[in-house]
Amino acid sequence: MKTLPHTLKKLGLLGVAGLIASGAASGAFAADVKPGDPVAAKSKIAMCIGCHGIIGYQASFPEVHKVPMISGQNAKYIAAALTAYRKGERKHPTMKGIASSLSDQDIADISVFYEASGKDLPAKAGSTAAPSAEVAALLKKGNCASCHGENLNKPIDATYPKLAGQHPDYVYVALKAYQTADNPHVGRGNPIMGAQAKLFTLPELKLLAAYVGGLPGDLKTVPQPKFHQQH
Repeated sequence: MKTLPHTLKKLGLLGVAGLIASGAASGAFAADVKPGDPVAAKSKIAMCIGCHGIIGYQASFPEVHKVPMISGQNAKYIAAALTAYRKGERKHPTMKGIASSLSDQDIADISVFYEASGKDLPAKAGSTAAPSAEVAALLKKGNCASCHGENLNKPIDATYPKLAGQHPDYVYVALKAYQTADNPHVGRGNPIMGAQAKLFTLPELKLLAAYVGGLPGDLKTVPQPKFHQQH
């Protein structure tokens, strides 16, 4: 059986997929966009920190779940995700509104800011135990490590996200979004990930999400000074 990367290469889509992939490649930025500047980003992240800068913060759409940890995530993946929200390839009213207000330069700056954020903090602890036989079979079925790498924390391409240690309820919601079609408010328009996600039942997606969330990884929520940690 051919591997997922082989299939993606054949389709010309190798840079698109990932278990929580961007929903679409980010596309080329305008020619005048400079490399991302994390210092410049500090004046641009006010809309981000209200959710992603509060430990334990929960969103209520499309269901209650913790917002994803983005500090320590790959900058190219963050840029791809924001661009997909802006283009409507990822459907989420709040994120589309925020992303639509950002220029290409804003996205570049914010992305490198969050990649660097929290690197001086300890890595997120987690279990290094081997997955159960059931989960191992699901990981093999989804070919997850072929894109997200060792322990799902070392993607083979920076446009793929790190998954290890991400909030399980967010991972579950994100995977379900790839299964969602014909909904104007929810869904992720990545044909490769749509096909992958549809291989699994909802209980299987929940098992995968729980395993992913229990892994040690680089992802963190780094509180910002103007906000207080939730208790």
